[in-house]
Amino acid sequence: MTTVLLVHTVPLWRASLASLLGTGQGIEVRTAERGAIRAALSGGCPDVLLTDLDCPGARDVLAEVKTVTAPQGGTYPLAVLTRSDQPRGLRRAYEAGALGYIDKYRPVDDLCEVMHKLADGGRHIDESLAFSLLQVADMPLSPRELSVLAMAEEGDNVAGIAARLHLTPGTVRNYLAAAIRKSGARNRLDAIRRAKEAGWI
Repeated sequence: MTTVLLVHTVPLWRASLASLLGTGQGIEVRTAERGAIRAALSGGCPDVLLTDLDCPGARDVLAEVKTVTAPQGGTYPLAVLTRSDQPRGLRRAYEAGALGYIDKYRPVDDLCEVMHKLADGGRHIDESLAFSLLQVADMPLSPRELSVLAMAEEGDNVAGIAARLHLTPGTVRNYLAAAIRKSGARNRLDAIRRAKEAGWI
C-alpha cells in the first residue's frame, strides 16, 4: 500500500485529486491544506507528498515541505503537478528536492503508477517538462547574483539594491555585470528577460 499525502489549498481540486488517486490499486490518500502538513503527518508517515504548483500558496507549501523531516532522516519524496510554461514553480520545486514532476495535461491513466514508483525510491519526470527542468537546474548565477537581478527586475536601482543588501553600489554593479555575462545577455534588461524565461527569477 502506497500512502499519498495530497497538499492543496482549493477544496474542490483537493477532493477531485484525492478521488482520482483513491481509485488506484494500492493507493491510500490523505489530504492537508497549506500550513497543516505537520498536523497531517501525525496520522502516520506517507510514502509520497503531492502538491500542485498552480494552487494558491504553493510557494508556502514548498517552503513547509522543506522543514519536514521523515522518520528515517531526510525529506519525504515530493511530487509536483505543474505545466511546462511555469519555470519559476519548477525552480522552487527543484530547490525543495522534488523527485516527481508531473505535467498536469498528461493522461491520468498511470498517475497512480508514478506514486508507487516514487514510494519505491524512484524518480519521475514527464518528457514534456524535461527541457524546462533542465534550464532550471542548469542556472549559472550565484545566489547573490540572482537576488541582485531579482531586485533589479522589481525596479530597484543600483543605490536601492545596495541599501537593501548593505553593499556598496560598486559591488552591486559587479554582481549585475556577472549576471549579464553568465546569462549570455547583452545588457541588464536582456539578462532579466532571460532569467524570467528560464524561471530563475
